[in-house]
Amino acid sequence: MAPRTKTPQPPAPHAADSHDLIRVHGARENNLKDVSIELPKRRLTVFTGVSGSGKSSLVFATIAAESQRLINETYPAFVQGFMPSQARPDVDVLDGLTTAIIVDQQRMGSDPRSTVGTATDANAMLRILFSRLGKPHIGPPGAFAFNVPSVTASGAITVERGNKKAVKATFSRTGGMCPRCEGRGSVSDIDLTQLYDDSKSIAEGAFTIPGWKSDSWWTVRIYAESGFLDPNKPIAKFTTREMRDFLYKEPTKVKVEGSTLTFEGLIPKIQKSFLSKDREAMQPHIREFVDRAVTFATCPECEGTRLTEGARSSKIKKISIADACAMEIRDLAEWVRGLNEPSVALLLEALQQTLDSFVEIGLGYLALDRPSGTLSGGEAQRVKMIRHLGSSLTDVTYVFDEPTIGLHPHDIQRMNDLLLRLRDKGNTVLVVEHKPEAIAIADHVVDLGPGAGTAGGAVCFEGTLEGLRASDTVTGRHLDDRAALKDEVRKPTGALEIRGATAHNLQDVDVDIPLGVLTVITGVAGSGKSSLVHGSIPAGENVISVDQSPIKGSRRSNPATYTGLLEPIRKAFAKANGVKPALFSANSEGACPTCNGAGVIFTDLGVMASVSSPCEDCEGKRFQASVLEYHLGGRDISEVLAMSVTEAEEFFGSGEAALPAAHRILDRLVDVGLGYLSLGQPLTTLSGGERQRLKLATHMGDKGGVYVLDEPTTGLHLADVEQLLGLLDRLVDSGKSVIVIEHHQAVMAHADWIIDLGPGAGHDGGRIVFEGTPADLVAGRSTLTGEHLAEYVGE
Repeated sequence: MAPRTKTPQPPAPHAADSHDLIRVHGARENNLKDVSIELPKRRLTVFTGVSGSGKSSLVFATIAAESQRLINETYPAFVQGFMPSQARPDVDVLDGLTTAIIVDQQRMGSDPRSTVGTATDANAMLRILFSRLGKPHIGPPGAFAFNVPSVTASGAITVERGNKKAVKATFSRTGGMCPRCEGRGSVSDIDLTQLYDDSKSIAEGAFTIPGWKSDSWWTVRIYAESGFLDPNKPIAKFTTREMRDFLYKEPTKVKVEGSTLTFEGLIPKIQKSFLSKDREAMQPHIREFVDRAVTFATCPECEGTRLTEGARSSKIKKISIADACAMEIRDLAEWVRGLNEPSVALLLEALQQTLDSFVEIGLGYLALDRPSGTLSGGEAQRVKMIRHLGSSLTDVTYVFDEPTIGLHPHDIQRMNDLLLRLRDKGNTVLVVEHKPEAIAIADHVVDLGPGAGTAGGAVCFEGTLEGLRASDTVTGRHLDDRAALKDEVRKPTGALEIRGATAHNLQDVDVDIPLGVLTVITGVAGSGKSSLVHGSIPAGENVISVDQSPIKGSRRSNPATYTGLLEPIRKAFAKANGVKPALFSANSEGACPTCNGAGVIFTDLGVMASVSSPCEDCEGKRFQASVLEYHLGGRDISEVLAMSVTEAEEFFGSGEAALPAAHRILDRLVDVGLGYLSLGQPLTTLSGGERQRLKLATHMGDKGGVYVLDEPTTGLHLADVEQLLGLLDRLVDSGKSVIVIEHHQAVMAHADWIIDLGPGAGHDGGRIVFEGTPADLVAGRSTLTGEHLAEYVGE
């Protein structure tokens, strides 16, 4: 008999292999309602749900925030003191976390000297390359940097070596910054008539600059007591010396009522307070003043390149660093590929990899000298992805916030491939997303809801895509929604003529944008849509533009203050109770003295995160107890601010508290789908989609005839797109003209007229490839947009 062999038992699983889940138990951040969930590691999980349902609260404010906080705690306390401190999220248990890398839609730095090249290290590598290979040789890498000024100094220094003695020394540093424009590429000329009325004296309120009042501490006390000029004399009658001091005086210390203050001429002060900031980052009223008072022109010395003549004179194969930065990145990648220099082989390889990543991610149409503040939210997010594409790290958690924003349906497949590549390297990929094409690649889907705000914050479904489709959740029901082409389109009432448009990559475009209808501008990312609409529509056409720029506001700002709703409410409270309106502002006289109207007390714990706790005196209501004794319609001001928009619309619509001015604003907020927001909710807690719709609601009260919307479906759930289409229809039917830059096929199908740009991006785009109705576009299938729209509507 053959000897009996035992079947070998499989080895027991290693303890280290048991940590294959991220476990969240009892998450209560923002509107989350005690959420408990287990997410598979090394898989791609997509989070869905209506806007405001709690997706970002779970993914960003809980999982990613705690991962980053734990990593920061591994550093010594001394180092933590220099890092942003983060409070622990409101959650009972978070287990199985890995290092989180957040790739969000936050706009990149709006400093005028920040460019695509400086933000991605591509510029740093180019500077080293030119300092090694450039002919003639002009200096180290700093000599090619437009952020580094040239410096020379000489004098006596003391060297402590044996007997002390003073020795002569000189110091010089060659920088690449153009001295005329200081590395900004443009110079400004100020129109003095927009700064002051010279027929008045300073004491009479001559200044017309926002925030410069005649009774303010700065304008009167410093000017009156500086001794350089007479504040009671009309500016037109200043002597030559007074005018020179008034406009150009260098910062000079002066004594004012026993205090030492700095007097500075008006022009340098305006340059520091307004012109050193990026125009796009300014508040609307400041931007309007700057546009009126300041003219920007390309710097004549550096021709807009930001660099000194020396930096521009040094070349490699007849190309200067300025030429290289001005090229489209895909062309620059080809130029770098043609350089063969063994001494800098490693540098060329790293630079090549970075530039190829731009092309691979669909940003090959950008140039390195493009200001980073001009990138859209989607472009900024993809630029941040670049440094992670070639990374050798694995077992990392990558967190993305709607990575398909700003992408044409043609480009979404490329983004999906990149997300899958990150997953296949052994990483956990968490994606917040609304687009069905992106949800389709998920290994695991988590649907939050069922509603938004207080009606959301719960997990409605967890499982596969097929399971989601079969579920009865809002996302499941709308996943296969398809908008149909219109049977009849509206007839235009006129046209907005654009002739010879050459902004950015536009190639001498002539087009008539029809008025009185819904016009959709389409095309792949980088084809010239924004250049056509924002850069070429003639000024003075009564145009209201609602773009994707972020809302400015602190945690004290809320929908009531941002929309102007609080103003009529405060006046109504004041009139009903016979007191001052200022009492009903938590930022003014009515504020609780203990928390200064913040509603919470912040305790600074040094290197540890600040701890916030509700104010014990006002119980988080933000107002003094005496103010809460005043009522309107049976409610105090804190109860009104705690209402949702829908509740407030009913409250101010009829009865004792009927207030038409407030009701009109609340109607518009409901129209854009923000009925669930509370009036006093801090703006800092709103999602990107909510902020854009809040801006749209605010602008709907303006008296413009043409509305320009930049991707209004950003952050919108499939169920909300239908409501947005209804809103656009109402705007057009009320006599407005609506021009929408959009990639969402539902909006394209709903349009009366489509203008398609392309055929490609960058220098391959900038041309009109189709003008006509959506039905004609689908029937012709002559462009990429036509093909994808035909597929979408099932033609």
